[in-house]
Amino acid sequence: MFVVTLKHRNMDGNRKWVPGLGAVLLILLSHMTSGLEVPLDPKVLEGLPQPPTITLQSPKDYIFDPRENIIIHCEAKGKPHPSFSWTRNGTHFDVDKDSKVMMKPGSGTLVIDISGEKAEAYEGTYQCRAQNEHGAALSNNIVIRQSKSPLWPKEIIEAIVVQTGTPLVLPCRPPAGLPPPVIFWMDNNFQRLTLDKRVSQALNGDLYFSNVLPEDTRSDYICYARFPHTQTIQQKQPISVRVLDSRPEGERRPGFMLPLGTTSTKMVLKGETLVLECIAEGLPTPDVSWYRDDGQPLSSRTSFENFKKTLKISNVDEDDAGVYRCTATNKLGSQHHIIKVSVKAAPFWVSAPRNLILAPNETGILTCRVNGEPKPDIQWFVNGIPLENVPKDPRRKIDGDTAILSNVLTGTSAVYQCNASNEFGYLMANAFVSVLAEPPRVLTPANKVYRVTTNNRALLDCSSFGSPIPTITWFKDFQISIKNGDQYVIYENGTLEINLAQPIHSGNYTCIATNNLGRRENQVSLEVKESTRILKQPEYSVVQRGMSAVFECKVKHDRTLTPTITWLKDGRELPQDSRFVVGKEGLTIDDVTEDDEGTYTCVTTTILDEDSASARLTVVEATPTPAVVYEKPDPPTDLELTDQTERNVQLTWTPGDENNSPTQNFLIQYEDSLHQPGVWVNMTEAPGTSTTAQLQLSPYVYYSFRVLARNQVGYSEPSGPSRQYRTNPAAPDENPSNVQGKGTEPGNLVISWMPLTGFQSNGPGLEYKVHWRQKDLEKDWTSKNVANSSQLVVSGTPTYVPYEIKVQAFNDYGNGPEPQVVTGHSGEDLPLSAPDNVQVMIHNTTLAKVHWEPVSTASVQGELQGYKVYYRRERGLQEAGEGDQQERVLTFSGNRSEGMLPGLHPYSLYSVFIRVLNSKGEGPPSSSKTFETPEGVPGPPSFLSVINPGLDSVTLNWGPPVSNNGRLTGYTLRYQPVNTTSELEPLRAINLKANETTFTLGSLNTSVLYKFYLSATTVKGPGPNITEEAYTAMDITLIQPTIEAGKGPTEPPHQTSPTSQSLHSPFHKVPPVGPVFGRVNSSGIEGGAVISWEYFGLQKNLFVEYNVENSEEDWKREVVNGTHSHTIKGLKPGTSYRVRVVARDGADVALHRTNEVLVTVPAVPNRQIDIATQGWFIGLMCAIALLILVLLIVCFIKRNKGGKYPVKEKEDAHQDPEIQPMKEDDGTFGEYRSMESDTEDHKPLKGSRTPSNGTVRRDESDDSLVDYGEGGDGQFNEDGSFIGQYSGKKEKDTHEGNESSEAPSPVNAMNSFV
Repeated sequence: MFVVTLKHRNMDGNRKWVPGLGAVLLILLSHMTSGLEVPLDPKVLEGLPQPPTITLQSPKDYIFDPRENIIIHCEAKGKPHPSFSWTRNGTHFDVDKDSKVMMKPGSGTLVIDISGEKAEAYEGTYQCRAQNEHGAALSNNIVIRQSKSPLWPKEIIEAIVVQTGTPLVLPCRPPAGLPPPVIFWMDNNFQRLTLDKRVSQALNGDLYFSNVLPEDTRSDYICYARFPHTQTIQQKQPISVRVLDSRPEGERRPGFMLPLGTTSTKMVLKGETLVLECIAEGLPTPDVSWYRDDGQPLSSRTSFENFKKTLKISNVDEDDAGVYRCTATNKLGSQHHIIKVSVKAAPFWVSAPRNLILAPNETGILTCRVNGEPKPDIQWFVNGIPLENVPKDPRRKIDGDTAILSNVLTGTSAVYQCNASNEFGYLMANAFVSVLAEPPRVLTPANKVYRVTTNNRALLDCSSFGSPIPTITWFKDFQISIKNGDQYVIYENGTLEINLAQPIHSGNYTCIATNNLGRRENQVSLEVKESTRILKQPEYSVVQRGMSAVFECKVKHDRTLTPTITWLKDGRELPQDSRFVVGKEGLTIDDVTEDDEGTYTCVTTTILDEDSASARLTVVEATPTPAVVYEKPDPPTDLELTDQTERNVQLTWTPGDENNSPTQNFLIQYEDSLHQPGVWVNMTEAPGTSTTAQLQLSPYVYYSFRVLARNQVGYSEPSGPSRQYRTNPAAPDENPSNVQGKGTEPGNLVISWMPLTGFQSNGPGLEYKVHWRQKDLEKDWTSKNVANSSQLVVSGTPTYVPYEIKVQAFNDYGNGPEPQVVTGHSGEDLPLSAPDNVQVMIHNTTLAKVHWEPVSTASVQGELQGYKVYYRRERGLQEAGEGDQQERVLTFSGNRSEGMLPGLHPYSLYSVFIRVLNSKGEGPPSSSKTFETPEGVPGPPSFLSVINPGLDSVTLNWGPPVSNNGRLTGYTLRYQPVNTTSELEPLRAINLKANETTFTLGSLNTSVLYKFYLSATTVKGPGPNITEEAYTAMDITLIQPTIEAGKGPTEPPHQTSPTSQSLHSPFHKVPPVGPVFGRVNSSGIEGGAVISWEYFGLQKNLFVEYNVENSEEDWKREVVNGTHSHTIKGLKPGTSYRVRVVARDGADVALHRTNEVLVTVPAVPNRQIDIATQGWFIGLMCAIALLILVLLIVCFIKRNKGGKYPVKEKEDAHQDPEIQPMKEDDGTFGEYRSMESDTEDHKPLKGSRTPSNGTVRRDESDDSLVDYGEGGDGQFNEDGSFIGQYSGKKEKDTHEGNESSEAPSPVNAMNSFV
């Protein structure tokens, strides 16, 4: 088939009109006809005259072995069969005159017997010519050369002596051979020399040492050259190398041994392999690396050899040209070498000329498009004669790579040769132009029957051949003429399409092919069948576990079609389980389990259509019943194959033992050892009472069969395999499925399909013939054969146009069935146009509707995905500056012309523009359209705070809204008091001006909690509220804590502690606003802490909260309602805690809290050496206690008599170190005094405990243990300086003070020492 094109593609890939050709083509356009496609039917080809076509020829460069005959191939076909002649070195070669030369009968192949002759006499350039009465075709110029393997020239090679560490090159210099020899180095034992990073063989065969080592000393370095054509090996004289270690070379920087210098050049032809090599010397041995100087990465086709000293790039193209740098590096430095690579190209085809069949007076074009570097020269020949030597023909015009043949005449058939050449090679192609006058022939088989179902498309073929191309007309039932219309479409290739076939369309159809030389007709028939439908569909079912589930599936179908019913579970095949029984009109599942739940689908299929319906099964629990246990059957035996044919075989077997459960059916499986060895596939089933099965087979399969028996329990083990049965190959029975056509970029079409499996191939040599043509254009099919692939990329297509596509499978035994035609599209490009007439309609303050005129379908240049609307807030109408500048995008799918813009900002200026969207991307933007949104209600004020609360007033301060959404008209303030039960009282409202941000609200109640609501207002109404709560101030005359005369505020009693802390002064002050806390006291006690506080609030929910200082743990809390002090127990000794008192409301929200108080829990005394537990110490202390008791009794008696007892003398007489620290500074023992005599000095005795309330009253004494820095943390010195350390556990029943008028009890006095 030949397709005419009006554009010419230059070598640089850019399309442009060829000068002078356009005018000629315009003149010829009205008379031009598409080339006729030559049918492949041999019966048609038999009677057609045809110019010669070369079908087989020898390669352009033919090197022969002088020990064998020279065979130069030249085969050709034509009608009549062509005759052959040869030229050698440009002159006629008379084969008949040379007895050593023979031409094979029926072909042009030469066989030259060179035995006993000098083979050089037949070297030269040969060309074959095949000729018949319709033209002459030429082969390529075939250069014949004799292979050569010359001997190595004799030479005397002196031994080489080098110092350790120096570089060394051992030359090979093999003799020139044809083709060049393969070089390798070995030793006398024919062992290859080891090559590594240090020792390497160059491309020219030389052996390079980057640095030599003593172990390199040897006398048998031998270079070998192997000549592949003659299979001979030549050997160079051995080279002896001795490495001295007397003056070894020191370490040195790298240097290049090959190539020499700093730069070199390399030229390579496109499609060949680029080989670059860099061999460096140095000590230590350098590493070699490669990269491109232009910064581009090395090609993915790059590989490295010879320890990265050789770089190879396969299948070179223009992108591989550039500057390459090899770098040799060791620890002392690096060295570089630059290689400039240029890529040239021998001529290669862009579009080779194709054979052309024309009717008389038709016009056709031959194109010969090639590329190369440098650009090739094109020369045309006619029947092997240069065009300039052929008589002029006004109907023939040659313009560069195009030959135009106008108004051709009968008898002007010829073979045209196109020869393209440059300095690197040439291409030559033959294309015949056959002027043919043929009456029509209809190629579609006669009386072919087409079947479709109702409402589907019917395609009736009428494939024809003739020259000129026949015109096709159709008739129904031999009388009704069919015209193009709503029901019928007649395609260019003669195919008749019925869009929606109905029973009325059934009948006989006649297609008539007509040209000016005759008329042919052909009859086909169409049968429109009733569609297959499921009348009774399966229904949702709930079944108890262990019971049976039944799904119905009743099918209505055409009586002439046989449906096949298949059941699926959750979209997959039913489990291989005997409980699933498929009947003619339904599915039964016995003994259902939870695993059987799912969706079951009935699929009914005929050769023309299918239908399906689904229902769900739910399994519920039921009372389990005892299961009857059976055994699986034994496997069948004695498998035999009988009645063997190409596509059928009968399998027989002997059943095994049923094991008390009847056999329900047999499963036959097969293995295809040719395509899937080791894989067993289910083939068919047979009833449980049968012992034979007729098996349908496929071609080109190596079958082995086995049988499994099934009963209620399950399947048996498989039987042993049968003997292997091999079916013969055949043409494919089917074509590939899922044929698609879709472009991936502008200018291409990717055709893909699901390939056939090896089982489906039916024979060896599976390939695919891919056909395509642009839809709705009068063009013939273009085709290409594809092997070992499932896609084909077609280039040079227009942008996004429909294509008709079909893919046919064929193998070595023939073609598959005629493939179905599918429609695809070539690649998309970006849209060209922008939407016009963009209009915006405002719906409300935040919503607008945008409308536009859709672009034309042609300008989309692809599949329309929708439109993208870009809009942005430029600014508010009351704002001077720019808006948020954040662009928003909405996509409206499909061919839309309008859309809604939500989320707009009121009282703002917006801009909007639109782009059209296809699968490739977005088109240009439309012109920008601006619009304004109306005013809306404002946002809430930015903040609201209460300042300066008074007894009956508060001052409110607020900020304007962040978003006015219009022109602000004012504020509305509403407020109400909140009582102690959190109930709200009626609201009161006040309107305020827009410029106000502060307002004082009077006439309020004292010490009352108020809630305030503030909202801003525009002409559209008020916006949302912002709220705040606050108390009015409390009258201080209403709060007077009880204070006893001569004392501070009453404090709750608590245990004595050596530590106390106060956050406030002892004077009571009334809090100025709301419920607040007064003074807070805290004390650490053993294992806990005591805290007390003053509280004047109304909230009843009080908590003491605490956690460890400087920790991130949550606050622990304890309820302290109705009290003013609390003891926290269970704290860790020696640890500091943060403590606070918190008042909360009913929702557990903290309303008021004290400042945090830091409390340190006293550490437990150090009892590692407890002297109090020692026996001697206990005895001593008992004696001292008894002595002191006697003294106290005496003192008591003396005192009652009014005298004083001289204690000092007794102390001097008892110099016990345990009691010396208890002396006063003046050396006297503290005297006991009555309460009346203590008015001047109230200091406690050293070592005695502080009052039980844990404080030292400041109005009596400023002296305490805290003031002296002792006992602040409850620690005691081990030397006995504070005997109270051994006093044991503190008394729990201490009184508030020691204010009794009686003398202290001796027992209490003892507690000061013990």
